[in-house]
Amino acid sequence: MSRKTEGASVSRRIVIVGNGDIPDGVAGTIDAADMVIRFNGCRSAGRGGRKTDVVAVCNTGRPAMEMLAGGGWKASETVRQAGEIWCVRASEVFAALRAPLAESHPDLDDFCDDHTDGFRTFAEMTGRRLKVVPAAVHHAVVASLRAFDPAPYVVPSSGLVVIAHVLDNVAGAGDHVSLAGFGHEGWMWHPFAAERRWVDARIATGRLDRLDPPSACRRS
Repeated sequence: MSRKTEGASVSRRIVIVGNGDIPDGVAGTIDAADMVIRFNGCRSAGRGGRKTDVVAVCNTGRPAMEMLAGGGWKASETVRQAGEIWCVRASEVFAALRAPLAESHPDLDDFCDDHTDGFRTFAEMTGRRLKVVPAAVHHAVVASLRAFDPAPYVVPSSGLVVIAHVLDNVAGAGDHVSLAGFGHEGWMWHPFAAERRWVDARIATGRLDRLDPPSACRRS
């Protein structure tokens, strides 16, 4: 929700930083934001600024195992400064996917393995808050993607689920939500073309924007 100061609502800038290419000149804007959300290993840190308030993690399958194994992810600068860990994949959603994926995508045999408890233990031991993005967000994203004629896919990307969660459940009416580092490409079983259109539709209505470098703002 928007913060309140002496009875007045104060708008926040929330920046969601993906792990794709980030234009020059936006790191300062990201670091000046009230809330910065990064993903998994936080490859966006550096060119995309340093501030990190939330790390949104893929809490199932191999990505989760790699983050929880050893100490590299846990000891990283970005994770150390984050006050919250968000588990993007609701356990009940992925438990329901296990049987159909065993037939349609047998190579994804560990895709639905849930490691939420590992992230919860890490959060409790280090004084961080752990939140699980509600299953309702996943289902709403799947339903809304149908309007953009997605090619066959397994699940929406973690990035899109987080964007939807922020817009629907985190940002207040006066908050400004921006994206950086979203190229809408990657794993073949995410519907990236449809996701780009989903995002562009919400940009068109003013619900969010993509950060542009200062030079681009001056030219426009």
